[in-house]
Amino acid sequence: MRAVFSPAARRELLEAVRWIAQDNPAAARALRDAIVAAATRIGEFPQLGTERPDLVAPPVRLLLLSGFPYLIVYDCEADPPLVLRVLHGARDLPDIFAELLP
Repeated sequence: MRAVFSPAARRELLEAVRWIAQDNPAAARALRDAIVAAATRIGEFPQLGTERPDLVAPPVRLLLLSGFPYLIVYDCEADPPLVLRVLHGARDLPDIFAELLP
């Protein structure tokens, strides 16, 4: 089982891959593959990511994508887990997370 992507997460993934592919198609494919692999790991181990209640309330967890400056934001209690956002680490994360707080 693999985590599923929300429309926002799917859009962010596609935008990142398209942007990177303009200069480096191989790196774009590697990013896409890394995110899909992370979604599979999240599906198998929903508690894999880190809770950051100072940024966003549980059950939302964060997973830093190894080898890339991207963060996967997901709901670990959804069945299957739901990837809410795919964010570049240079974004204003506190403002983005403010949208996710109850």
